[in-house]
Amino acid sequence: MSTTAGRLVLALAAGVLLVTLAGRCSGDTDHHLRRELADGCQPSGTLRPAKGGPASCDECCKVGRAYPTYACSPPVTGSTRAVMTLNDFEEGGDGGDPSECDGRFHKNSERVVALSTGWYAKGRRCGKNIRISAKGRSVLAKVVDECDSLHGCDKPHAYQPPCRPNIVDASQAVWDALGITGDDVGEYPITWSDA
Repeated sequence: MSTTAGRLVLALAAGVLLVTLAGRCSGDTDHHLRRELADGCQPSGTLRPAKGGPASCDECCKVGRAYPTYACSPPVTGSTRAVMTLNDFEEGGDGGDPSECDGRFHKNSERVVALSTGWYAKGRRCGKNIRISAKGRSVLAKVVDECDSLHGCDKPHAYQPPCRPNIVDASQAVWDALGITGDDVGEYPITWSDA
């Protein structure tokens, strides 16, 4: 279901009119995650791409659409709430250019992450481990990149929009170590802290 705020979805099922408000149902966590986890970090600007990504890319930027940019991230605590997304850190993957911290690509079998711009803190977390917790498990992962919240929609960013301010973009190895599989892979609520 689309998560556009305020969208009404009308369905006629077995002669009964059903009305669902996106973001209000227990099964629609995407809108809830995006809104709740921004925790006071407001957009710092807007990016309007002059060129979109490849037509075959559903997640790429679209011409004519505005994308918010963020210079901040929510405050880091001993248990910082975030949204974990899946990233391909290998050459040719959806991560775009080599990692900011070391100028290298990384195998998806490595437990590595990219943090939203505010949490990346101009590289101060490069090479350091963070502890990610979900589903009653926790795992250490090394920060190797920035999930850029200020720039995007270009080749170095694989034509993807700027990151939201509350993203921990993780390799497949992190997802596997947390036991998150199947339809849950893609976006998942987590907590993290500096290790």
